[in-house]
Amino acid sequence: MRERLRDVDANLLLSLHALLEEKNLTHAGERMTMSQPAMSGALTRLRKHFDDELLVRVGRGFELTPLAERLRAEVADAIEAAEALLGNQRDFDPASSTRRFTVSMSEYAMTVLAEPLTRLLAEQAPGCSVALDAVNVSPDQFETQLMRRDLIIGPIGFDFPGRKQPVFTDHLVCVVARGNPRLVDGALTLDDLQQMPHAVAEFGAAGERRRPLEVELERRGIVDRAVLVQVTSLLTLPFAVSGTEMCAFVPARLARRCLDVLDLEIAATDLTAVQITEAAHWHLRRENEPAVVWLRRLLYDVAVSVEDELATS
Repeated sequence: MRERLRDVDANLLLSLHALLEEKNLTHAGERMTMSQPAMSGALTRLRKHFDDELLVRVGRGFELTPLAERLRAEVADAIEAAEALLGNQRDFDPASSTRRFTVSMSEYAMTVLAEPLTRLLAEQAPGCSVALDAVNVSPDQFETQLMRRDLIIGPIGFDFPGRKQPVFTDHLVCVVARGNPRLVDGALTLDDLQQMPHAVAEFGAAGERRRPLEVELERRGIVDRAVLVQVTSLLTLPFAVSGTEMCAFVPARLARRCLDVLDLEIAATDLTAVQITEAAHWHLRRENEPAVVWLRRLLYDVAVSVEDELATS
């Protein structure tokens, strides 16, 4: 075994990790600060070592082979273990770094955070970039995702693993088409909410846990709502309600962006407002990683700017 290890360049492990995570030769090279020919050479050596293609072209993109998919978690564990063993002492200089951060968040959180996060990153770390992807943070997959991302931004209240840091708050409001016949002085009664059709978003993040809105509705005697439309993305709810007699509960930040564009209005109700807190989550192994520590500090600055915007709107 030792003889075999001597025959393998340890740097190939880092290249393999980048290729498995990025699923793209160019992006992996950028992440490793390697030229495309150099990264292509690393892939050739890895293919020979594993006797497998690892990365194959499908249409205009690339996909991992079954073996590569199986290797992803093992390689991520190996990288994390090596960094922990070596003390994670690599310094991070935002002014000179070319690191590509990986951050997953819900589509809703992306509408709030993507612009200020990328703007502050460009100002404070001009050589760095961030790969943002939307994630449906189901509890059974969350820890695996957490090991492969610098941060995941998702709601507090679902006992997700790892460390967390609150980023921004919001609350749910009821939106209806402007001029909905049930509106009286801009308000809906509890009877209205019981009788009128609803549009709801179901995306599996809660698992078996009841959502706070459901708890509040039941507390006020509203059960078995007439759900006329069910969508899988929170962002589509205002579009589903526009021009109909339905209502939907959406985050206030999202509602305000859609009112004029979709001819909607926010209806007052007698429900106690359901609060939302979105937080950044990270794996315990990244607790002291300098680059991730810096990113969390940057996200704190983003959070301050986002909350200030809400207070002045």
